[in-house]
Amino acid sequence: MKDLMNKIVSKAQDTAGRLKDKAICTYLRFTQARQRTAAVLSSQSGEGFVDTALKILISVVVGALLLAGLYMLFNDTILPTLTDRIKSLFNYKG
Repeated sequence: MKDLMNKIVSKAQDTAGRLKDKAICTYLRFTQARQRTAAVLSSQSGEGFVDTALKILISVVVGALLLAGLYMLFNDTILPTLTDRIKSLFNYKG
């Protein structure tokens, strides 16, 4: 009888120990998740629509300046089909 009681008490202690370990792990995971969430929400970094639009605008202007510089450097048409298309657009006869 005493042997049976010792097994029951031992089993209960093991179960209680595992439950305690699971509770501690769950608490630590919750705490870490809460800290990550707080860090993300308090972060001041980010990229907005204005920043992206400004980057695109700057790249278009730099590309146009580069193309104009190439035209002035070589004094010749670099993209001949583009010149033909532009001339056909402005020579509209209606």
